[in-house]
Amino acid sequence: MSKNNVFPIFTSKYWAAASSEFRNLRSLVFAGLTVALGTVLSSISIPVGMNLHITFAFVVLAFGSMVFGPVVGLSAGVAYDLVGFLMMPSSVFFPGYTLSSMLEFFIYGVFLYRCRISVVRVFLCKLMVDFGIHVGFGSLWSQILFGKGYYYFFIKSLVKNAVMLPVEVLMLLVLLRIFLPVLEHGDIVPKRKSRHIPFL
Repeated sequence: MSKNNVFPIFTSKYWAAASSEFRNLRSLVFAGLTVALGTVLSSISIPVGMNLHITFAFVVLAFGSMVFGPVVGLSAGVAYDLVGFLMMPSSVFFPGYTLSSMLEFFIYGVFLYRCRISVVRVFLCKLMVDFGIHVGFGSLWSQILFGKGYYYFFIKSLVKNAVMLPVEVLMLLVLLRIFLPVLEHGDIVPKRKSRHIPFL
């Protein structure tokens, strides 16, 4: 199935295309590279303020999910969490983190795979990942693991993600503007009618 086909998400063709990525060697290679590179980059961060750090791992996850979609993304999310745990033996393995990783890949895939990329779409994608997964689920997992009240972790995570959201959205938009033409030229993602990323 050509990568130039764009389907609405609430159609059987979209999910058939997403499921067919399991039979696409290039998509599986992208998934493996995304897991590997994302794991490495997640351990590298740039401090930008008190308890605030920028990491490029989310960019890799977003670009990878844009290529192989939400269905392969669920499996990639499991692999990403397990590889990260194996590379950092001092960390704690917890199924909740695996679920969060799966959902993160899934959301990036749903918003970016075979679709018309826009500023609003990228913003909503990061909003769901940051506040739904990192704040909502992340605070719940921390409460279960470390015993403090849910709202203790919720407020800390809420402030951090509220500050970082516009920064991460801007980073992702800039990198999409740079690299989308390359991916389009290689028939890796659907070709756009315009070289600019529209607002809506």
